[in-house]
Amino acid sequence: MTDSTAPTGSAPHGTDPEPLRERALAALLTARKRTALLTDSVDDRELTAQHSPLMSPLVWDLAHIGNQEELWLLREVAGRSAMRPEIDGLYDAFEHPRATRPSLPLLAAAEARSYAAEVRGRALDVLDGAELDGARPLLRCGFAFGMIAQHEQQHDETMLITHQLRSGPAVLTAPVPPAPTDAAGLAAEVLVPGGPFTMGTSTEPWALDNERPAHVREVADFFIDTAPVTCGAYQEFIEDGGYTERRWWAPEGWAMVREHELAAPLFWHRDAGQWLRRRFGVTEVVPEDEPVLHVSWYEADAFARWAGRRLPAEAEWEKAARHDPVSGRSRRYPWGDEDPTPERANLGQRHLRPAPAGAYAAGRSPLGVGQLIGDVWEWTSSDFLPHPGFVAFPYREYSEVFFGPAHKVLRGGSFAVDPVACRGTFRNWDLPVRRQIFSGFRTARDV
Repeated sequence: MTDSTAPTGSAPHGTDPEPLRERALAALLTARKRTALLTDSVDDRELTAQHSPLMSPLVWDLAHIGNQEELWLLREVAGRSAMRPEIDGLYDAFEHPRATRPSLPLLAAAEARSYAAEVRGRALDVLDGAELDGARPLLRCGFAFGMIAQHEQQHDETMLITHQLRSGPAVLTAPVPPAPTDAAGLAAEVLVPGGPFTMGTSTEPWALDNERPAHVREVADFFIDTAPVTCGAYQEFIEDGGYTERRWWAPEGWAMVREHELAAPLFWHRDAGQWLRRRFGVTEVVPEDEPVLHVSWYEADAFARWAGRRLPAEAEWEKAARHDPVSGRSRRYPWGDEDPTPERANLGQRHLRPAPAGAYAAGRSPLGVGQLIGDVWEWTSSDFLPHPGFVAFPYREYSEVFFGPAHKVLRGGSFAVDPVACRGTFRNWDLPVRRQIFSGFRTARDV
């Protein structure tokens, strides 16, 4: 591990160390509160069980969070000796695939909690004395602490996926998201004018390496949906034989449909003439006005073909989300440079579902495109590739090893993403077969 190179740039939150320290502390505490909710809501038996071979046991994620925090904040930033060097290999995500992790000699539930808590106590001491305005790249603007807060929140989202996959009664609750106030008058699509725009960032202090650097991209005129594709629209695709017509599918997607006998999004089933779904232990009627969830890239691509449209390219998505056609500048978020609020976006596990299409009018872009941040991760047509001028920091395994045609880019975040890990430049990626993630999509078309 090294912090010898790092992107530079000023922070929109300023570079005064005390506000940065307060921001880092708040981000770490918020993440840990959520981790506790996700792990304390089940008993030790469920904490150590593997609820799906696609996911780790929850107890693995808990100790992994602590281990990464120790590696970066205690060892790398503070230069301290390893607390438990014998467990590093057990919690190395690259050394052991998820399906085999239950067979490892993992820390028991109580021990994992104790380890993560002890690491956190020491890490807060490190934060209290860290020189956040110094020359060291890992500490500049509190980057290392922001990186660890984002890492924990990303695993919190992973653990929430595990909660969705587990069987048994519901253990998590949340209020319903707000209904839209003007959806009836909202256009189905808008024109995004072509031309250059600034993609990526060189100034966001906690942006990760794959978001950097800022660079100019050119896109042609295109139309894009003002809201993600809904469950009701997706049902029309199903009823029109979407899963039985080979012509809509990429060859690999059609092979997936045939092999697994797919006929609907994950967690859906048909009963008494209506579509039902299981959501965090509750079976309910599929809401037609809600963005469709738990679809793979292949399913999103097939729907778009069926609709006579296509998935937006990543650059198109980001231009729709960040470009201000009046000033010509790229903003941090669709609504401007201000941080997300509950009125602007469905984030942070505040709700356990997407909001109905057309919600969050305060979060729309200047062109009227809504729900670009939060609700559902949105598949794009693009492979996960580096921005021009990319530099891996602080380690290759975060982004660089995943670059290439095997992974597709998702943008925008879901209801399960915390604001600290969600920006107009934030990039997610996954295999095109993935369905357990909180993924949806919107479509686009050429002019």
